[in-house]
Amino acid sequence: MELEPKTPQYKTSDPNSFAHTSARSRWPIIITQGIDDVHRSIYATQDEEKVKEGKWIVSELAGLKYELQHDRELSPIPDDGGSDIADYNKELEALKPAKWHSVPWLYSECYLYRRISSIFNRTQNWKSYDIFARQKMSTFKSSRPAVIELASRYRDIVTELESKHTIKGAKTAEELEEAEKVLFMEMCEICLWGNATDLSLLTNLTYEDIQKLQGSEARKKSEKNILVNDLDKAFKILSAAQKQGKKERRVDIVLDNAGFELFVDLILAGYLLASGLATNIVIHPKSIPWFVSDVLPQDFAALIQALADPQGFYSALSDDSEESGTKTPPLSEAEVDALKYLFQHWSTCHAEGQLVMRPNTFWTAGGSFWRLPKTEPSLAEDLKESELVIFKGDLNYRKLTADAEWPATTPFTEAIGPLGPGSGIRVLALRTCKADVVVGLAEGEDERIKATEGGGGDSGSRKWAWSGKWAVVQFSDGKA
Repeated sequence: MELEPKTPQYKTSDPNSFAHTSARSRWPIIITQGIDDVHRSIYATQDEEKVKEGKWIVSELAGLKYELQHDRELSPIPDDGGSDIADYNKELEALKPAKWHSVPWLYSECYLYRRISSIFNRTQNWKSYDIFARQKMSTFKSSRPAVIELASRYRDIVTELESKHTIKGAKTAEELEEAEKVLFMEMCEICLWGNATDLSLLTNLTYEDIQKLQGSEARKKSEKNILVNDLDKAFKILSAAQKQGKKERRVDIVLDNAGFELFVDLILAGYLLASGLATNIVIHPKSIPWFVSDVLPQDFAALIQALADPQGFYSALSDDSEESGTKTPPLSEAEVDALKYLFQHWSTCHAEGQLVMRPNTFWTAGGSFWRLPKTEPSLAEDLKESELVIFKGDLNYRKLTADAEWPATTPFTEAIGPLGPGSGIRVLALRTCKADVVVGLAEGEDERIKATEGGGGDSGSRKWAWSGKWAVVQFSDGKA
């Protein structure tokens, strides 16, 4: 806690914050959905010991929900053998009296998921169980049209890049670099917005089409909601390293959600490798079920497995489909081929060491990333080896900025503290806003959006930052 900024953090007691809504409305629903998921798995097994433990898990989750809804004090997390338990409980002790409805939002939300994890960790038959896995893959399955569309475009782009290492129609070095920059920004924006992006934009790699892409209405529409966009700075860094002929040009991606979002993260990773903007990619998943949909190592394996047999994956009835009696149409031969191409390309990158997964318990610690250099120095040193570290999503942004009540005009480089200038780490945050903390905005911008419909108005709430409609893409060059 002594490593956090002096600026106060958002608390669940603040009626104007999304923290207040989360603690009272969102979290009980998440626990209820977890209980329902365990019930379904209990009914599906004949193993008596597993059934017995499953009923105990349901009882523990119900008790946790009761504590939360009745604003009880947070109790120490039982020792499940995890190396992080002592730190969680030490921080809890320092926060006393810490009740669910009046505690720092960031710590209490991390504590909630770590507490849930400890319930499963203290069993024999449910240790590796992920209560969120079912909905992660269901979400990916429901994104079928976007997955198919992107897979086809990706194959065309990567095939072109790998065969010619250039872009058709670009006559000069300047034209080529501009076309490469636009394509890089497009890939990153797909990664930012996920399936909210107009995927039909990625037609092919001719210079003329990329020029059209720059002026497309869909691009303008999404770009006007990116309040800060530093993608050009990130491209400049990667492009410069490529031109210098650096042998090792690594990019790290600190992952956010599984399912479709992991899919687009891998699209970006594969593109960076094929274009030569990176020679290897390190992806950082979580080590325990986390914030419902965050990526675990097994989610990566499940996604790759789905692409290995796309027809089987998309033809298999989901629980909802079985209940409703609806069937999904089979994939066409061309669609199967496009998806299998992804499987082969990503599997090859993984097998050859170009795409590496590196979990670390730091990503599921209770505090912010301000603590990284002191509490996990080996990870901090490792990230310094990277040309660029991309932090995906809202929670990573909250952790970068310590979820503090910064004025919206606070420079991003200041709000990320020890990961800012002089840290040796280049940070790029890709974040659609789903929480109160926002920094790096121009003077008056926060007030302008608050005045729009649903923006919060004079209520004191920054409601516009809760919906995911707005985004920021912010860069800090810690190596400068």
